[in-house]
Amino acid sequence: MTKATDAADQLGLTYEVTRHGRVNSLEEAAAARGIEPAKLIKTIVVRLSDQDYRFVLVPGDREIAWPKLRALLGVNRISMPDKDTAYEVTGYVRGTITPLGSTQAWPVVADERITGTISIGGGDHGVGITVDAQALAKALGATVADVTD
Repeated sequence: MTKATDAADQLGLTYEVTRHGRVNSLEEAAAARGIEPAKLIKTIVVRLSDQDYRFVLVPGDREIAWPKLRALLGVNRISMPDKDTAYEVTGYVRGTITPLGSTQAWPVVADERITGTISIGGGDHGVGITVDAQALAKALGATVADVTD
């Protein structure tokens, strides 16, 4: 399968893999997976400082609330790495980033609105992993908090 599904297996997660062709938007990806956009989870990698990153899991219909995230993490500044750095620190290209199977197990922050059955990136274009949100958060040791608008 993929690094992501191998990681899901190692974490003992129950999941289903969805494969579809390339899409041009989150809405197209949600439609291809047969879910509403809110249930398609974006994984965003953010940089707190050199060699200190976090994965932030965000419902597809929401955006990171930067003041909330900075307050949660106790930092004054957070940035988004460029595509080369994102690849270097995760092993995934933008649009395929997932905490599952990343080259580095960065801490995970999950927005509190991520509940029920969700679809998260499977580590390649057109690959999704459908999983229970609570089981995923627990397996990843995620900090669950209000971090989106």
